Amino acid sequence: MRNGASTSSARTDVRSGSVNRFDPASADLRWQAAWEQARVFEADSGSARPKSYVLEMFPYPSGRIHIGHVRNYTMGDVLARYKRMRGHEVLHPMGWDAFGMPAENAAMEKGVHPGGWTRANIATMKAQLKRLGFALDWSRELATCDPEYYGHEQALFLRLYEAGLVIRKESEVNWDPVDRTVLANEQVIDGRGWRSGAPVERRKLSQWFLKITDFAEELLEGLGSLDAWPDKVRLMQENWIGKSQGLEFAFDLSNGARLPVYTTRPDTIFGASFVAIAADHPIAQGLGTDAARDFIAECKRGGTTAAELETAEKLGFDTSLTARHPFTGAALPVFIANFVLMDYGTGAIMGVPGHDQRDFEFATKYGLPIPRVIAPSAAEADAPLTEADSGDGVLVNSGFLDGMSVAEAKRAVIERLEAEGRGAGKTVWRLRDWGVSRQRYWGTPIPILHCDACGIVPVPEDQLPVVLPEDVDFKTPGNPLDRHPTWKHATCPGCGRAARRETDTLDTFVDSSWYFLRFASQPADRPFDPEEIAKWLPVEQYIGGVEHAILHLLYARFWTRALARIGMVEVHEPFASLFTQGMVTHETYAREEDGRTLYFSPEEIQRESERAVLIADGGPVDIGRVVKMSKSKKNVVDPDTIVARYGADAVRWFMLSDSPPERDLPWSEAGIEGCWRFVQRLWRLFSQHDHSAIGSDRALARRTHQTVAAVAEDIEALAFNKAVARIYELTSVVEKAPPGASRSEAIEALVLLTAPMMPHLAEEAWALIGHEGLVAEAAWPATDPALLVDDEVTIALQHMGKLRDTISAPRGASKDDLEALALANEKLQRSIAGAAVKKVIVVPDRLVNVVA
Repeated sequence: MRNGASTSSARTDVRSGSVNRFDPASADLRWQAAWEQARVFEADSGSARPKSYVLEMFPYPSGRIHIGHVRNYTMGDVLARYKRMRGHEVLHPMGWDAFGMPAENAAMEKGVHPGGWTRANIATMKAQLKRLGFALDWSRELATCDPEYYGHEQALFLRLYEAGLVIRKESEVNWDPVDRTVLANEQVIDGRGWRSGAPVERRKLSQWFLKITDFAEELLEGLGSLDAWPDKVRLMQENWIGKSQGLEFAFDLSNGARLPVYTTRPDTIFGASFVAIAADHPIAQGLGTDAARDFIAECKRGGTTAAELETAEKLGFDTSLTARHPFTGAALPVFIANFVLMDYGTGAIMGVPGHDQRDFEFATKYGLPIPRVIAPSAAEADAPLTEADSGDGVLVNSGFLDGMSVAEAKRAVIERLEAEGRGAGKTVWRLRDWGVSRQRYWGTPIPILHCDACGIVPVPEDQLPVVLPEDVDFKTPGNPLDRHPTWKHATCPGCGRAARRETDTLDTFVDSSWYFLRFASQPADRPFDPEEIAKWLPVEQYIGGVEHAILHLLYARFWTRALARIGMVEVHEPFASLFTQGMVTHETYAREEDGRTLYFSPEEIQRESERAVLIADGGPVDIGRVVKMSKSKKNVVDPDTIVARYGADAVRWFMLSDSPPERDLPWSEAGIEGCWRFVQRLWRLFSQHDHSAIGSDRALARRTHQTVAAVAEDIEALAFNKAVARIYELTSVVEKAPPGASRSEAIEALVLLTAPMMPHLAEEAWALIGHEGLVAEAAWPATDPALLVDDEVTIALQHMGKLRDTISAPRGASKDDLEALALANEKLQRSIAGAAVKKVIVVPDRLVNVVA
């Protein structure tokens, strides 16, 4: 034990208690206290043992943990405990992703301070996690809202600023004119602010950006090394980075100007029937008519997300300008279009409605031609289009490109326009620089000063952290930092004149982009010690929801690479292996009343076979589909209630059983009841066994050693449901086995196999059968290689190549012995029916085939 603490009191309680029934109400708390006293889960970076860093994505302290958290953290806990049993020094920390809008929402709605609300939630959720017995190193706990944490984040921000990886520039944002704040894309619902309901405007503001685009190529290439990540996550990141190669060329406009456009599909150039520009394009801004200004204002009221642009009605304004087609000379109308953004490409597109669905919808609305220039075959060149055809094929209706493949046509168009000096092949990226400015209070203050004389001035490092003021109010919409009477006023360190603090705070994704580094190393005077980082990073196993597949994981990869570029760390990829677990789901209960759908929680329902009734009035309710648990549908299960009823181990066991961990897990009362019964079944087996009995059973010993090896493989593969199934099987075998040494060995192995999964039960049993120390510090059971191989094999008996029977034979039996066993087999003799045996073919340990 880490500090030599004794577990004698816990052991005494076990031996003086009942051996007939496991009581989690007392056992869980007793062993949790013993672990804490022994400091058994505190990672020692100075240990000579091999290092394992197991990490689950840290939670937002919203109020209470939900059952999905329990599944996520149980998986990580099993792996962390198993690694410790296999002799590793394990880092398995926990902290809180504590900044963000929900705390400010609570401040506005409930009149509380975001900090007080957040810290109260942390206390509640921490107690819940402890109640589940997770093997967490609480000595490294951190919360991103603590100045001690975000002060170091400010220092890292300034290091990146010095390296030119932080810039300030104008960018188009979603602006809520009522709440007077920038909204994330997810906070714009049907074009309106999610809180105020006001129509959202597109507005240009000066924002702070991290230059993630400088890392686009290496972030893309780095995905190739992440073979322990799910393929779907790597593909999502690849698509988000979005490397594409195409053509940039310019249309000659009817007013004498030139309009550059970029396209990834130069092969479709003969299908262009219009040109569209963004509302912010200089040509659009220069039109000067009232109608143009009104349309541009309407565009600014729309959303900026790719999803919104795809689904919104496609609207255009005819500028009366035309663009000359580079090959045909045709005059193409030029529109301002609400689905074209200035931030993408050149802010202008060539519209090819036959082969782009967005362009198809636009052309259909405005009666523009929709030519086909790609078809499955030349014979289908004139086949009509009822929607855009984005498939492959051959070029048709395309002049010199006719008959070419798509790839050939792309090269041909680029080569011709390059030769004529009218265009060039170009690589572009979908990835944009990461805008990190947020106009809100509850976030990391950006450590920048604005001085009229000196301009932008970084806050000196000895003045960090820049701490949020406590005396703020949320009664007035907008950012409280903007209107604070004193906080934003400062002195310029360069000239000594009055300066203004930056009142934007950092995007909370910044907080979660380096927390895994701070977990590994926590010096007071700097963000981390690179030598300590080298001991633990990369994280051996990272576990979390697939909803973080793009932004969080991409930003964490970028942040790590950025720190490596400026020499602060040597690691480039933060997470060696990634696992995305499925959700916990539950059926819903609802009733229609007064034209509204009312949902009810499982606690309000009495389930009766195929029907359900509301306990309050006995009336029927509709049983809905099994879906993700959500507060809105009230189909949530409170972990505290379930743990109080069944104990932590039954809940943990349920989280691991039945469904593969990457799939959704349907919650059911029958399932948790079954897990509770198995806990008691194991306890009876552990507590009623006579370890003094003598005798041996080689078959049981073999089965035990094979199960130990197989469960180890399953845990390492995160196939927890398979490991659970093997433990069920071994338990059944042991229950039927005769007393003796082999049974004692099997029972002790079962205690150790269940220790990562049901640690409280395992500790109780470990003490009961007479072991000193904690099972949490015990070694994984050893296996005998000789017992991992079966003594007997199954031999197939064939007559003329057709299977007639199977027999068991000693492994390695000679050909003569196998031939004799086969010819003595009754079923094979009936098949031969007295015919003369011409030949006997023997494949050792596999089959005997008689030719007769």
